[in-house]
Amino acid sequence: MANDSERVVNDFCKAWTRRNIDEIIAFFTEDAVYHNIPMEAVKGTTAIKAAINTFLPGSQSVEFKVRNTTSNGNVVMNERVDVFEMGGKHVEVPVAGVFEIRGGKIAAWRDYFDLATFTKQTR
Repeated sequence: MANDSERVVNDFCKAWTRRNIDEIIAFFTEDAVYHNIPMEAVKGTTAIKAAINTFLPGSQSVEFKVRNTTSNGNVVMNERVDVFEMGGKHVEVPVAGVFEIRGGKIAAWRDYFDLATFTKQTR
């Protein structure tokens, strides 16, 4: 049975299918850190929104298919396949995500994935 932190992360992952940036950003604390590990980390909801807006508007659909979830207190880890329809291309990227929850919101989000797997599908 999912705990409160797992529910936050699961709801966050489901929210991506609606592609509503304001809904997605509402999951974060104001001082949250978002780090796609192959790239530089960004801090704060303004910077996170800008980072997400580099790919979300160009995606016709987005789905985070969560395969496994585990947690220890406020730290939640999930194994996912992130699926995008973007620019007429179907993109699937295996991802391991680590989330730190504070006060019912995401205070840190780190995604570990192979950037080459993503870029070769988007060319």
